[in-house]
Amino acid sequence: MQREDHQLPISATLAPFRNPVFRTIWTATQISSLGWLVQTVAVSWLMATTSASDLMVAIVQAASTLPVFFLSILAGAIADNFSRRWVMFAGHCLIASASTTLMISVGLGFVSPWFILGLSFLAGCGFALTDPAWHASVGDILDKRDIPAAVTLVSVGYNIVRSIAPALGGVIMAFFGPLAAFALAALSDLIPLSAIWRTKWQVRSSPLPRERMTTAIHDGVRFTAMSLEIRAAIARAALFGVTSIAIFALLPLVVRDQLKCGPIAYGVLLASFGMGAFIAGMSNSYLRRITSQNRLVAFASVACAACCLCLAVTSSIAAAAISLALGGAGWLVTWTGIDLSVQLASPRWVVGRTLSIYYALSAGGMAAGSWIWGSVAQNYSLTWALEGAALALLLVAVAGIVLPVGPREETDQESSGFHPPELAFDLKPRSGPIVAKTEYSIPEENIDAFLGYMRTRRHVQSRAGARNWTLQRNLQTPSLWTETFRTPTWMDFLRLNHRLTSADKEVGDHLLALHDGDVPPQTVLSIQRTTDATYASAEGRRRAYPAAMRT
Repeated sequence: MQREDHQLPISATLAPFRNPVFRTIWTATQISSLGWLVQTVAVSWLMATTSASDLMVAIVQAASTLPVFFLSILAGAIADNFSRRWVMFAGHCLIASASTTLMISVGLGFVSPWFILGLSFLAGCGFALTDPAWHASVGDILDKRDIPAAVTLVSVGYNIVRSIAPALGGVIMAFFGPLAAFALAALSDLIPLSAIWRTKWQVRSSPLPRERMTTAIHDGVRFTAMSLEIRAAIARAALFGVTSIAIFALLPLVVRDQLKCGPIAYGVLLASFGMGAFIAGMSNSYLRRITSQNRLVAFASVACAACCLCLAVTSSIAAAAISLALGGAGWLVTWTGIDLSVQLASPRWVVGRTLSIYYALSAGGMAAGSWIWGSVAQNYSLTWALEGAALALLLVAVAGIVLPVGPREETDQESSGFHPPELAFDLKPRSGPIVAKTEYSIPEENIDAFLGYMRTRRHVQSRAGARNWTLQRNLQTPSLWTETFRTPTWMDFLRLNHRLTSADKEVGDHLLALHDGDVPPQTVLSIQRTTDATYASAEGRRRAYPAAMRT
């Protein structure tokens, strides 16, 4: 997929704001993020002052990211099968409940480290439910041409808030105490609830009934595993998450032990990180025009490595602020690039699930990284932990050679449109297995090209739900080739065909061009039956035999 922003001016970055629904939800989520980040500053500093364990301080990040690892895939299946608007509402209700409980507990003087971690985990569950639905809704709210800009705005918006919230959190902590910070967070969580309640957007509904959750999860995992582009992006995200989280996990220790400063300095440094991310976000369209996405993400990993290395050796708050601005730029460029790559490579029917798998593995990487670098800092030294993270980030940059991020060619991920064939008798949704056979007549000179397209066809059909895909050549008439696959039920066959995109359909067009028969290739559908079944009625006996229908 060639980058659409090659033809877009930098001002196109703000184009999604013309849509009032996107503008309202985006603004509400930034206000909620403001409160969340103020609360995160308060929690991190409260943990640093109430716990003597470096590991406990570092796993504050793990407490909020582990729920994403455990729940995101389920949340993605929910987002693809239910109203994404109401899924977002439910997630924000959970976040508001956790923040309110934390505010009350601090007000009552109960600040147990494990209780704080537990509530951070609960809020993380809310984010795990909300994020896949919100990011998948971007494609429902906006036209495809605005999706790259919208993904950038979502990341930039968060990092604009990141440039304000930490300093604000530090000031609130210093002058008003943690209770005020937690109260602000609890109030800010009410804003997205109001915005989601008031706004509505059109969702492209499926003509088919909802999938069972287990089936939806299985199909989402299968599609992701069989999509090379998405698989590479997610692997890169997990590696970057493990390594780059050292910046956040160890920053409270850098401020406390190396810089010998307090919460205001901590907030200022986080603001520097956010400002670097903001500048990178505003430049993102330009950067994507002058270099490939894969190279851009590699440079971003190098920038984060430089940030870690500087934090490991500096005792100057100014140098730390500059290095964190560089790290913030690398952080935003990486996550925006990977997020965009996953979104544009995913058809609408599965985008919530592919995004949720991406969130789960990147969050799992961050949770593991928080524990790893916290353990290194506690058992060896803070300097060793930061230097190790810097080295690992350089290796992640090199990993771009084997795990490239970014689209390879332009593909249309919209549904190709499918009309169910007329059958000789009624089938129930659970009837099956269904066998589909398509016969082609291929001249000898077209066989190599035919086999190449058939390899693509097998991949396309299998990731959409086809089972036992095979290609056979007729021994009596070598020019005849038969493509065969099965689906467990009739409903699975319908889902498979509704899932095929316009880009997938192009493979069939190429095969049709190679076909040399008098009539186009015909697909014959049969229902598989065993010979030992007993049917009491004539209708039952008739259905025991394969019934062939042409489409």
